[in-house]
Amino acid sequence: MLSYIIRRLLLAIPTLIGMTAVVFFIMALSPGRPSAILAAGLQLKPQEREALKRYYDERYGLDKPIVVQYFRWMKKISPIQIGPGPLGWPWFKAPDLGHSMIRDRRVSDLIKESLPVTLLLDVMALPLIYSTSIWLGLKAARHRGEIVDVGMGTVLLALWSFPVILAGLLLQGYLANKDMLYWFPPAELHDMQAGGMTFLPHHGAAGWERGWLVDTAWHLVLPVICLAYGQFAFVSKLSRGAVLENIGADYVRTARAKGVGERSVLYRHVFRNSLIPLITFAAQLLPALIGGSIVVETIFSVSGMGKLGIDSIFYKDSEVVLAIALVAGILGLIANLAGDILYAVVDPRVAYD
Repeated sequence: MLSYIIRRLLLAIPTLIGMTAVVFFIMALSPGRPSAILAAGLQLKPQEREALKRYYDERYGLDKPIVVQYFRWMKKISPIQIGPGPLGWPWFKAPDLGHSMIRDRRVSDLIKESLPVTLLLDVMALPLIYSTSIWLGLKAARHRGEIVDVGMGTVLLALWSFPVILAGLLLQGYLANKDMLYWFPPAELHDMQAGGMTFLPHHGAAGWERGWLVDTAWHLVLPVICLAYGQFAFVSKLSRGAVLENIGADYVRTARAKGVGERSVLYRHVFRNSLIPLITFAAQLLPALIGGSIVVETIFSVSGMGKLGIDSIFYKDSEVVLAIALVAGILGLIANLAGDILYAVVDPRVAYD
């Protein structure tokens, strides 16, 4: 297992290089330059504007060929440096993700602020997706071909076909509108007065106060629903198909012949042997949720990595976009590696030696 993990980690290096290269060259070859965007908002004469553009291009290395720019960025983020180290050998340093031209801040600081928000949304959405979908899939498998199975599949297919953008706007318009129900806040991750709240809810001088934790959970409800509802159909159908594939196996008939209860057969025998496709999809779901958070974070004005990426693409802030692509790629590779390890945990027949 250890040798397999080492091989996978080594293969991750060319994967990340290829992925960041594609993102970099798309950004570099697309119309517009960050220096032009920075100079556009200033009241300058044409000569002064051109001089300012040249200054920004020289300062951030944008006057160099595209290939040179990419390798300079690769050198900055590489933890292995070749240069004036001990005895002239390669030495290690913390990766430098660069500097945001538009925000005038270190990219690493922007990632540290936005990544936990996106991961919080994903960590809240994943258990909701799997707990609900597995229960629906098992129920549909037990009642195969009946009205429960057909009706549930139709409803979930309709949800899967419903656009996330429209769903978010409808949720805001009806459940987060003061003229309608107003059950949830329309945007942001915290209330404006959250900084002065206690962590847990309590009774104060003004009555019951919800506290920082409950306020955060209250703000997360609508974004998490938008992230999760579209995955119910696929995961439940995947669970249903895996259960139906195993429910007619010989070991199930043997267990029933020995008098094992139906619930025990379904949950202790059939379900465990049906986990492989669910684990496979879970490894792909985390990167998909990170990508899907772009739309959700933009709709609900949540300052996560998705919204940061969209704003950076709009302003051609290439170093921020590259850093987000790098972090998303690393998370995706970690999720796939964790899925491969879970295969061996769930099914002892799987070995990587």
